[in-house]
Amino acid sequence: MRFGVLGTGHWAAETHAAALAAHPVAELVGIWGRDPAKSKVLADRWGTRAYPDADALIADVDAVAIALPPDIQSGLAERAALAGRHLLLDKPLAFSSEEADRIVRAVDERGLASVVFFTNRFAAPVETFLRQAAADGGWDGGRATAFASIFQPGGHYGDSHWRRERGGLWDVGPHSLSVLLPVLGPVAEVTALEGPRGAAHVLLRHHSGAIGTLALTLDARPAARGFSCDFYGERGIAVVPEAGTTALDAFATAVDRLLSGARAGGAADPCDVRFGREVVAVLEAADRSGREGRTVVPR
Repeated sequence: MRFGVLGTGHWAAETHAAALAAHPVAELVGIWGRDPAKSKVLADRWGTRAYPDADALIADVDAVAIALPPDIQSGLAERAALAGRHLLLDKPLAFSSEEADRIVRAVDERGLASVVFFTNRFAAPVETFLRQAAADGGWDGGRATAFASIFQPGGHYGDSHWRRERGGLWDVGPHSLSVLLPVLGPVAEVTALEGPRGAAHVLLRHHSGAIGTLALTLDARPAARGFSCDFYGERGIAVVPEAGTTALDAFATAVDRLLSGARAGGAADPCDVRFGREVVAVLEAADRSGREGRTVVPR
């Protein structure tokens, strides 16, 4: 399968392009970015072509891997899907359920394969745990904490405008939801509060009756950084295991799953754009709840 990478930032370079260039089946055909100079540097590094136009690259490939801000990703993903290209996207899928719906519709109408890269969902220990936890059932709730600290010197994402504007809810929130939702099920209502240092504290009532809680920030005090998730219920407390893999290896697995879905005529993946849309709807509801001071039902 011929892939094009859309994006030239750290994540595009060190994860998307690196994994595709090393993949035994996928072929990295070209790279496009909003800065032509960066596109050329990255293309030269990985021995491929820099494209001056995104649509020209889309026309030359079978699939696109996008590593761009969500509001830019959503439009390019829809354009690629309308052109019949399979999608390997980053999280969150979009900033609104309406944008996500357009991508889902384009994918469904053309029978395309799609994968949204929630990093831990492409690690075997985590996937095995989630399948077993969902099969076991009997959970009263789940708790996820994602306290990142990206604004320290030497970080790769401290200058990211969308992360500064949207905060942990939209950046690390998708990772937490990608683990809670497969076990506790769809969300019926959301309540959110803003805490110190831009933290989002989110309470989820799932249709199953279980309660999910999220604590999310990108500006944690360095000594308070941490990532954890567990479930509690009739079997006691079950802690989600460490991924045990690198982002590069996880992305290679995501490529494998996209290839498998494409070979199967656009077969659904547990982390396809439909699931990505479900995550966006919860984030959107939490965002609205925090601003309006009330409980919100996801669209």
